[in-house]
Parts: sequence; structure tokens; C-alpha cells
Amino acid sequence: MRSTAHSFRTPGGITLGVEHFGDETAPLVLLAGSVTMLAWPDALCEALARGGRHVVRYDLRDAGTSTTIDPDAPRYTLRDLAADAAALARGLDDRPAHLAGIGVSGMVAQLAVLDHPDAFSALTLVGTRSVAPGPVDPDLPDHDAAKMKKRFSLPKPDWSDRASVVKFAGIAAEVFDDDPAEARATAERIFDRTPGANDSVRIANHVGMVFARLDCGPRWRERLPEIAVPTLVVHGRRDPFFPVGNGEALAREIPDARLLVLEKASTAIPVAASDEVAEAMLAL
Repeated sequence: MRSTAHSFRTPGGITLGVEHFGDETAPLVLLAGSVTMLAWPDALCEALARGGRHVVRYDLRDAGTSTTIDPDAPRYTLRDLAADAAALARGLDDRPAHLAGIGVSGMVAQLAVLDHPDAFSALTLVGTRSVAPGPVDPDLPDHDAAKMKKRFSLPKPDWSDRASVVKFAGIAAEVFDDDPAEARATAERIFDRTPGANDSVRIANHVGMVFARLDCGPRWRERLPEIAVPTLVVHGRRDPFFPVGNGEALAREIPDARLLVLEKASTAIPVAASDEVAEAMLAL
């Protein structure tokens, strides 16, 4: 399926890199990057488009082709990223959009629906949790300590060397039980989308560490019962970063949310699961 890449400028002057799939007059499904849009498999975007949706995936700030200034010292907040999602939804369609977030962009998506409820008609949350980066609530499972230690003890790649970065992505994926071949293919595409970037920008694109430096307050978990749109929570059974109990908690605390657990998945949506996830999203 042919897609088209564009950019979108928000009323606040932020440029967001976007990619369109399907009929642009169809109902909008907006996929927030984590942190780049390539967190969403092509196969999933295409399946949603075949299901009669206008699918737009986009890069968050300091990622991909979106506005990049200083990933080491972001001057925006989580709420600014939520406002970006609402501005994009309103700018692309005069009807409320189905918003989806994966990993850290799932936090953006929760807050966007809470703070801008008029902009959204449905919500999908994939592999995420209901609290910001940092100390987790005692009733939620935290990162798998052994996996995290192994992952962050890996030798750092030469961020300016494509082969080194791609090899690192595959090894890191193996540690987290994701598909290393899919991770390497995605890393190649991410690298090729950021030509001439410095190490900080490349790290932001491949690892997304910018979220560790964002102001993510105040809390929003206690507001989850305010979410009034149909919600799907998707989580990998093997996810060591945000263990599946985080998805189970989201599904309990968001009224009438549906939980879809992918038994063979970890932190990423496997290409093989794209049709299953798309079918569940379309059912909303």
C-alpha cells in the first residue's frame, strides 16, 4: 500500500513529521510515535487502512522529522506532547479521532484524551502504564530488574555508524524478547531518516531517553475513570519493561476498557500480530 509523508505545523509552531495511509476522507486513526512513528509496523497501518480508516502515524518532538532542538534538555512537558496530539487530530479532520499510543507515547495518549476529550473518539494503549517515567506505584509491577541490568550493561554502539547501531538494536531486542530481525530493520530505517544527526539526536531517535528528562507532572492515574471513549488496552505477555500487570491495571481503571494480551509479544507489536491488533482497534 502506498503511503505519503508530509509535515504538520501546530498552532504553537511545532512541526510534526507525519505519514498517511488510506483514504484521507475516512475516519482518522492517529498513531503517536514511541518516539518515532516507526514504532507502529507498516503492516498494522496498512491493515487499519484496509479496514476503512485514514491512518496517520507521527514522530514526537525531538524524533524523526519532527521539530528537534535539544533532546538533552527538552523545554516542553508531557502536556505539551498531549496538546500536539490534539492539534494534529483537529487539524487533520473535523471529526474526533481514534488516538493510539505505544510505550511512552501511551502516556501521551492517556493525557491527551483526558485534557482534550473533544478531540478524540476512541483510545488504544499499547505496552504502556498509568504513571510517568520514574518510581512506579507500589501496586504496579516495575521493570524486570535482571532484564534492565542486562540491557543497560550492553556496550554502547558508535551512534554515527549505521552498522553498529543496527547491531546494537538487534542485541537489545533479544534481551527484551522482541524479534531481533524486526528490530534491526526498524533501526536501519530510523538511522536513514536522521542523516547528519549528532549523537544526542540519534540516541533520542533510537532509545527515546528524552522522556527521562521531561516534566511529566502532575499525576493522571487517578483521573483514568474520567475517560469516556471506547478504549482498547494491548499488552505483550512477555514485556519486561512495562510488565503486563500495568496493562491489566489500565483496563481495570478505564471504564469498560477491553484488554488484549498478545501471548508471544514483548515491548513491540510483532508484525505477525498486526492483523489481530488492527481488528481489535477497528472494533472500537
